[in-house]
Amino acid sequence: MGVFTFEEEDHSTVHPAKLYKAFVHDYATVLPKALEVIQSVELVEGSGGQGSIKKLTFLEGGKTGHVLHKVDAVDEASLAYDYSLVGGDPFPESVEKISFQTKLTEGPNGGSVAKFIITYHTKGDAKPSEEEIKEGKAKGQGLFKAVEAYILANPDY
Repeated sequence: MGVFTFEEEDHSTVHPAKLYKAFVHDYATVLPKALEVIQSVELVEGSGGQGSIKKLTFLEGGKTGHVLHKVDAVDEASLAYDYSLVGGDPFPESVEKISFQTKLTEGPNGGSVAKFIITYHTKGDAKPSEEEIKEGKAKGQGLFKAVEAYILANPDY
């Protein structure tokens, strides 16, 4: 198995606790409102905590697809949340899973700094293509910015 790790960082004007709540606790209701392509988020295994599996169904390019999201760790005290994408349609044939370690900290002026460690676990000696990495980064940043925009547009959230 190949292991390829990348680090990303994003900044938000939203307080870390509010972002954490949206991404971890209210994910199933916030995500479909924040991103038009997300049709639903359902819990298919577990109670939402560590070991749980969520199914995100989306409509993209006229096609319905889904991705399976497994919760690896939840740390309320440090605003950390780790999860892995473990399957779905479409899912790269050469990838076993893609893991995300996320941590939110307080940034300037009451905002947030989000740090992500992304690890591709590939089958055999396969390497993720530059296109897969570029597309994955763009989707991740798009998701982050869409949730941020949703919170900013709904101050009572």
